Amino acid sequence: MSSTHITRREFLQSSGALVVGFSGVYPILDVAAQAVAPKLLGPDPSALDTWIKIGRDGLVTINSGKMDCGQGLDVAYAQVAAEELDVPLAQVLVLLGDTKTSANQGGGSASSGVRQGAIPIRNAAAEARRVLVGLAAKELNTIPENLQVVDGKVFVKGNPSQSVTYAQLVGGKDFATNLEWNKKIGNDLNVVGLAKPKNPAEYKIVGKDAQRRDIKDKVIGAEHFTAHIRPENLLHGRAIRPPQAGATPISVDEKSVAFIPGVKVFKKDNFVAVVAENEWDAVKAARMLKVVWTKEFRPLQGGDKKMFDYIKNATPTFVNAVPMFFGKKDYNAEPTNAALKTSAKVIEAEYFAPFQSHARIAPSCGVVDVKADSAQIWTDTQKPHFQRQGIAKLLKLDPANVQAKWMHGAGSYGRSDADEAPYEAALLSQEFGRPVRVQWSREEGTAWGPKAPAAIMSMKAGLDDKNNITAWLFKAKGFNGWDVKFNAESPEHTLVGMQTGYKKWSAYNFNIPEESYQFPNHVHWWETVAPYVEQASPMRTAHLRAPQEMQTRFAQECFVDEVALASQMDPLAFRLKHIQDPREKDILEAVAKKFGWESNYKPTKSGNISTGRGIALYNGYQSYAAVACEVEVNKATGRVWVKRIVVGMDCGLVINPAGVRASLEGQIMQGISRALYEEVIFDDNHVLSVDWNTYRIASMKDVPGKVDIVILNRPDKASGGVAEPGLVSLPAALANAVYNATQVRIRQYPLTPQRMKPLLV
Repeated sequence: MSSTHITRREFLQSSGALVVGFSGVYPILDVAAQAVAPKLLGPDPSALDTWIKIGRDGLVTINSGKMDCGQGLDVAYAQVAAEELDVPLAQVLVLLGDTKTSANQGGGSASSGVRQGAIPIRNAAAEARRVLVGLAAKELNTIPENLQVVDGKVFVKGNPSQSVTYAQLVGGKDFATNLEWNKKIGNDLNVVGLAKPKNPAEYKIVGKDAQRRDIKDKVIGAEHFTAHIRPENLLHGRAIRPPQAGATPISVDEKSVAFIPGVKVFKKDNFVAVVAENEWDAVKAARMLKVVWTKEFRPLQGGDKKMFDYIKNATPTFVNAVPMFFGKKDYNAEPTNAALKTSAKVIEAEYFAPFQSHARIAPSCGVVDVKADSAQIWTDTQKPHFQRQGIAKLLKLDPANVQAKWMHGAGSYGRSDADEAPYEAALLSQEFGRPVRVQWSREEGTAWGPKAPAAIMSMKAGLDDKNNITAWLFKAKGFNGWDVKFNAESPEHTLVGMQTGYKKWSAYNFNIPEESYQFPNHVHWWETVAPYVEQASPMRTAHLRAPQEMQTRFAQECFVDEVALASQMDPLAFRLKHIQDPREKDILEAVAKKFGWESNYKPTKSGNISTGRGIALYNGYQSYAAVACEVEVNKATGRVWVKRIVVGMDCGLVINPAGVRASLEGQIMQGISRALYEEVIFDDNHVLSVDWNTYRIASMKDVPGKVDIVILNRPDKASGGVAEPGLVSLPAALANAVYNATQVRIRQYPLTPQRMKPLLV
């Protein structure tokens, strides 16, 4: 089920080696390094018992090193396992992200939950069935070929009275069976057994709607989140943040909080925190502790008002022309520039993307209990195995003696603030010898969590006198997508790590479009610029859902529309003419058909309300997605409302159609939110976006008037990623629809009313 054509999004984060050079660190796939088995922490992936357990009651337990970002991944895994084992779906329990019971499958990243995480589960389940049927054959004194399995019961074909259940065969016991492990850790970890998984044509459970199992507990308040964990003898901790970016503490007056019973102050290097017996005392102490800080001079250099000037004028730290995981490649823009000079017409535009915050509905929370030589972590990080590794390094403990247990959290969109509070709790727990719970505030989560990088995308296209494309140039220049790493495997990738002496790494990435448009003299590359503040910055950048892809596809898919109109072509027809991948064409045509896209469509206007349509395409994570929408633009208020929207996806073999639909619905709302509202506002000294008033997100009034989901199920294709593709091109589709409605081209998202209204006069 793996693809033979590997793109940036298909690279699995821990399978490559990081090559260090004088100019920094950049990743290169090291085949020799991959051939050496990595050091194992926790359960052995080559043991079947690591993946599957069968209880005395017949309950099947699946252990996965992934976690659920709110997509219902456990249900999909249960479907895969139930299908291969021939047991009822309700009989399968899935445990996620516990480093004590699961192998490191990379956690949540790169829409890899089903795309890669389900593969070893499918293989292990098929092998478990083979072993069980073999045991049954001995028990029933026959050969495996004479046996059939229904609902976990093995019986002789034609004679159901001769039967034995899985529970009777191995209930409560080990399989004691080895699998072949590919010696990789992370997203591409895989195991295979002697058994061959079923052909999709045989599926009875996979491909059918299956409902989420966690919704009821969430609704009735029974769900157990990280924030609910309360070990005995617990202390509550809070950090004290600098009043401006880059400031460091000069002195701390512990007497200023001495009146609060039980409060203790902690300072290590530039990290200052307090602990208390109850949470409110910790909050009060953090607010009242007197700290004298250094005064920095305009560390954020003009804030968001001067941000794009900063990017334009900055000397690049790194330049690249290939997707970010594949090392460095030079590019040659000369043929493109030469073709542009001789073109009959040249279209050019710059597109702008701001910093955006992860802004999880509940900010970071971590509970850690550190003993003399071990630690227990409760966390809602996307990558618990890597967090275990990093916290072990921070505490100078053997990672084999550290357990990270993943818990549900309220929102999960990449390398967010989720890793931050557990690191702080670990440091405080080790210092005070008791379990510590650290809960970040809304202000901390929005202002101090990692950000999606701001960028400028510069594009040019040439046309000849017959409106044929002669050249195409794409350049992205922005803040580094890897200011901190995509996982917190080492303290320097966290705020507290930087504050306590770990120097930020030097690795670089941004992004380029990878759709199959075929244009003559096509060149594309990206450049990164230095951060405002090198260490412990509130503006440090990292992966946000579909990292750097919304920025680049916003530019590309809007510019595609600009060039289509300049060449006097319908935007859909222009795309279909130039894309080469048949699956891209299929999803575009399916979405257009559902939308009712017509080349002779005319935008309408009634009073202050103008209505128009737009379309956009995305290809990534082994999936294909397209968006078509119709919007209403209010000239008087500047508000954009999505009147109707069609989102389509071809993600290969569909495991759970209900899960795919739910994921796409969530992506529609987050896509609308990021397209219309979300941007980090900051001044010379600090972030001003600190709450839901200063960092706006979509609300109920932004729910589209009509939503249609199109899913192309391809059982003959490997399952692709679902959690991100539908999101990526949504801002471009909205901006294209706004232009169609108003004839005003908006080249910067979010399309806020404040930004829109002056342009619509």
